[in-house]
Amino acid sequence: METRRFYNGVKTLGLFTAMWVVLLGVGSLVEGGRFIWAFAAFGLIGTAVGYWNSATLAIRAMHARPVTEVEQPAMYRIVRDLSREANQPMPALYVSPTMAPNAFATGRNPSNAAVCCTEGILQILDERELRGVLGHELMHVYNRDILIGSVAAAIAGIVTSVAQFLMFFGGGRDSRDNPLGAIGLLATMLLAPLAATLIRMSISRTREYEADRSGAELTGDPMALASALRKLEAGTAARPLQQTPQVETVSHLFIANPFRGVGFARLFASHPPMEERIARLESMSANRGFLQ
Repeated sequence: METRRFYNGVKTLGLFTAMWVVLLGVGSLVEGGRFIWAFAAFGLIGTAVGYWNSATLAIRAMHARPVTEVEQPAMYRIVRDLSREANQPMPALYVSPTMAPNAFATGRNPSNAAVCCTEGILQILDERELRGVLGHELMHVYNRDILIGSVAAAIAGIVTSVAQFLMFFGGGRDSRDNPLGAIGLLATMLLAPLAATLIRMSISRTREYEADRSGAELTGDPMALASALRKLEAGTAARPLQQTPQVETVSHLFIANPFRGVGFARLFASHPPMEERIARLESMSANRGFLQ
């Protein structure tokens, strides 16, 4: 599993490098690149604000409310035990009033984290499966995936902003002298945001695999998460969330893709194929002798 962890880390770093290559390549077309740092500054400021308030934004988007231990004893018991096992502070717990089965974790660090379950997921999972899901969500916080996702979103946003600037104002005299010419400039404006989005989704999918792996190690029960993912695959297909702008903004945080993603749309999904995630967990269980 150390090899898998190293591979995931290297892949994430490689994808970030690819995003910066796309960003710098597009930015070089705007007046010879003289304004690229201005775009970067605006994007990073927006990301910092969003990252600092990530928990509030996600909770509001799902209309979630804090719950007490009396209301959700199983959630509290599981999260308290897993937090103690990981030697981390216990996050705040929320429930979202929707029957679409899902869960997510957010917050800028373990001391300011929140874990949210929908009413739907609490109804369809047994306690063992819920423990698998909550272990996955806690590892997103401990692995700093909220920060990684925020930075990836920032870079993708900067690329899109620069491409839109080029579309409306052109690239300046230096760009007009560029051997790429008008056709190359147009292709860059169209393809760069697409490339940045695809790389961002790849980073998100890599982090999901890592949260599956490390979450299963935390709980010591990969098959519990695999069983939960099977139920979530059917449950989210039957009861997808309404695709509003507010929910779309936080959709990458969920353990399962909350929207219907079929055909070409799967290319842009922030979550890896559920069957692949389940297969990896089954292989992990078989190779390490975890509970069945």
